[in-house]
Parts: sequence; C-alpha cells; structure tokens
Amino acid sequence: MAKRIKIGFLGGIGEIGKNMTFIEYGDDIIVVDAGLSFPNPEETPGIDYVIPDYTYLKNNAQRVRALFITHGHEDHIGAIPFFLKDVDVPVYGSPLALGLLNNKLGEAKIRSAKLRAVKDRETVNAGKFTVEFVRVTHSIAGSYALSITTPKGVIFMTGDFKIDHTPIDGNRTDLARISEIGSKGVLLLMMDSTNVERSGYSMSERNVYKALEFQFDQNRDKRIIVATFASNIHRVQQIIDCAVRHNRKIAFSGRSMIKIAEIAKQLGELSYEEEKVVDIEKINKIPYDRLCIISTGTQGEPMSALTRMSNDDFKKVTISNLDTVILSSSPIPGNERLIYNVINKLCQKGATVVYQALSEIHVSGHACKEELKLMFSLLRPKYFMPVHGEYRHLKMHKDLAVTMGIPEANIVIPELGNVIEADKSGLRKGNNVPAGSTMLDGSIMAENSEMLLRDRKLLGVDGFLIAIVSIEFDDDNQPIAPIIITRGINVNEAFSEELKDDITAELVRGTFNEMDLNGSKQFLRKMLAKKLQAKLKKRPMIIPIIMN
Repeated sequence: MAKRIKIGFLGGIGEIGKNMTFIEYGDDIIVVDAGLSFPNPEETPGIDYVIPDYTYLKNNAQRVRALFITHGHEDHIGAIPFFLKDVDVPVYGSPLALGLLNNKLGEAKIRSAKLRAVKDRETVNAGKFTVEFVRVTHSIAGSYALSITTPKGVIFMTGDFKIDHTPIDGNRTDLARISEIGSKGVLLLMMDSTNVERSGYSMSERNVYKALEFQFDQNRDKRIIVATFASNIHRVQQIIDCAVRHNRKIAFSGRSMIKIAEIAKQLGELSYEEEKVVDIEKINKIPYDRLCIISTGTQGEPMSALTRMSNDDFKKVTISNLDTVILSSSPIPGNERLIYNVINKLCQKGATVVYQALSEIHVSGHACKEELKLMFSLLRPKYFMPVHGEYRHLKMHKDLAVTMGIPEANIVIPELGNVIEADKSGLRKGNNVPAGSTMLDGSIMAENSEMLLRDRKLLGVDGFLIAIVSIEFDDDNQPIAPIIITRGINVNEAFSEELKDDITAELVRGTFNEMDLNGSKQFLRKMLAKKLQAKLKKRPMIIPIIMN
C-alpha cells in the first residue's frame, strides 16, 4: 500500500495552549511548535505548567528531522527546553522567537541547541519535507505560517494569525505569497480557530494607541501602570511611544518583561532611548505624574508584578489613589476569577483601573470570521482540519469551511492523540498515539500526576493528620504516648487526647505486636479514619508513622 502523510496532534486541539503537531512520511518526522499551558490552580493545585505528552516523538527520536516554530509565544515554545533534552534536532524560527527561546534554554542550562534563524519566504529541507516560512501578523513580531511541501501535496499551517493591514512594524501578512501557494494547489489546510465566533474583522494593533492616548490624557496627574503580555512587543512599543510623547519615564516591571524588552531591543524589534528608561529600583526619584510602569500580570498570575502590587508585596510600588492601572489584555479562558480578584484589590487601594470591558485598550491577535474566509478563498484547500481552539471553536470553524465550499466529507475535526492520514484520495483516522498532559511541578515532570493531584485536592479540602506511634514500652513497661499532628483540620485538644487514648489502648492490648509494619499502618489508618468521620464528618489524609 502506498504511503500516506500522517499528521499527529499532541496539543492545541480541543484546548487553548500547549500546541504541538507532528507530520510524518515514511522514515521522516517534522514537528511544529512545542508549547505549554498555564493550569487552573483549583484543578491542578501546585502545578506550575502543563506540557504535551510527546512520548511518541521521544520513542522515535532518530526519525525526527527538525522542529519548526510559528512564533515565540509560550503556548508554542514553552515546552521546547524539555523536548530538546529528549529529542536533539535543529530548531527553525524567526530571530525574535529564537531569541526568546534561547533565553529559556539558558535557564534550563541547555547550551548546545541548534537554533536556525529564518527570513520571510525562506525554505528549509527536512527529510522528505520542504518547509517555507510565510509571514503573517499576530500579537508578536516574527510570526509565520508554514507551507509544507510533502510527497503527497502541500500542507498549509497558518499558525496564530490575523490580517492587520496597518501593523506597527509595517510587516503585513504576505497575502501575495499565500495566493500564489493557493493557485498551485493545497492538499490540506490547518487554520487557527480561536476567534471563529467573532464576526467581521479583527481590529488593527494601531487602534490601541488611540485608547492609550486617551487614558494618558485623562490621567495626567497620576502615575500610570500598564500591564500587558511581555511578548507583545508591538503593544509594549506603543506604550513606550505614548509615555515618551507625554514626557514620562518608563520602568519595566516583572522578570519576563525586563528580559524580553532587552532581547527585543537587541534584535531591533523594540526601539527606545536608554535615557527614557529608569530602573524599577529607582522609581522613587521620579514624580508620579512623570512615570509609566510597564508590567506583567495581565492574567492575575500569583507571582506576577501586578498581582504582587495588589497584595502590597512589591517593595518599590505602593498602590494608592495616585495610580491609574491599565490592563491592556483580554482574559485567557479560565483566568477570569484571578484577574478580577487583582482588579478588586487594586480598586480597594484607591487606584483607577481600566480594563477591556471599559475601554478598547486591547485588540486580539487572532483572525475573525471574515479574515478566515479570506484565507479559505486564497488557499482553496482540498481538505481542511480546524486547529488551535476548544471543541466549540473547531466545530464552528468546520461549519464556516462548509459555507466556503469545502465538502463536509473533506473536513476532519481532530482530537488529541489522533493521527490523521492524508493523500489525494482523502483523510482518514489512523492509529492513535499517546497524548495528553505532562504536569510540571516546578521544573520537575510530575510522575503519576493523577495521584499527585488527587492527594493535593484531598489535602486542600480535608487537611491531613499524622499519627506517630512507638510500639516500644518505656522502662516502667508503660506505652509511650503517641503524637498527633494536624494541618487544615479542626481537631481540638480534647479530641486529640481522645485519639491518643484510643491508640494507647490498642498498644496495651498488644494489637500491633501481631502485625507487620504495613498491617499496623493500615489498622491505625482505618481506626483513625472511622473516628474522624464520626466526630468531624471529614476524611483527611492520614499518615501513620510506626516506630519500633
């Protein structure tokens, strides 16, 4: 049987974030993006990041030819340091994407990565694949779609994109090249689905400047703090330009903001005069009405600069009624509660807070319906798979494709772990590969993460009890008093003494002498659990420690 192209989905399908896709033909595999997602603290307590399960690629590392980056956002590059430790391949992307990645690799102590910067319309040969980088506009500079020539036809992956005719850096989406590719024939299109629910067109990034100008005019007598994504270089540039125009000094706040601004300036993606910038440690020397702080923390991240300011945990910035805080962003689904918690705290401290519901201080980096339609019209693909979105986005994108003339039989909505086989005769589902989420607890991959999360949720709800029991008797042949330690559960002194008395009674009876260590722990756990359930209607985690 003739070989088919295989497209495997390890992330970014039915979810926002941790994008990772591989394309395989014969002995050759290429990978597109390797991102992370930020977990919901309530669902994954103590977990810092979530990355794709790339077991299949790890097991086939000798066949992987290259990793291609569409752009430098965390949900597309955040997992690369982990991936490169297991799969040593060259990485291709824009100078900015690689600059941001190189910083992450340095933190991970990876010194030998093979990073290859590309330019607009540059092609890269990787095994039986030829990959062309086609410029698109997005909310970060250096964003590309990928036109992948395979032995069975062209696969076009838009990456995250919008069609901005007036981008800040003047680098428009390369519609001419996209049209040329479409005229030669596209076998399969995979397109960003994030904003398929929105009609019309996305607004240009330049619209934000007007809203910023208005806020700076309205708050001439206040210190202005603007929170935005550190990677949104064009937004940061507009904030800088607006601050300079209003004769304000600029201070970068937040580790990622400081680092990314430095990298972007070195690469020429960000432009400002050094004398206009003041170190965040020295802002007390600048009058409030002459300062603009550009900060991280748009999503209410617990350790971000803005969240720490709202908690009075940022030693150089004390929020008061002399501050106006502008959140130049929109909530990532699932982060709403965290964001509004920060907004409420800032308001309680007297600050004026401006966010998207009150002003057009943010525009999306993703294409709306009419832009998606234009991409369909230019590329005219035979087959289509919607990607990068939750299931409702993918379903709506499929429906939009049908209205654009693509037969429903030529459209597949993929799921995580699916491997879709493609050639000119059609799309069909092949054998699935392992896929899902790998939890990162700090910088360590959490093993048996389901059990880890279950235990943490249990601790968060019912707390824990430690019982330290010695089965040895003292010199007077009396049992040594047990020790009870509790956290997160309300056990008063009287009930604690009652539990100790019960354990002591079992020691006197010689109950533990008849059991091995595991049996003694199991008995103690069951006995205490029964007492706690009856008395407190709680089921805390019980940790018995038996000492001989």
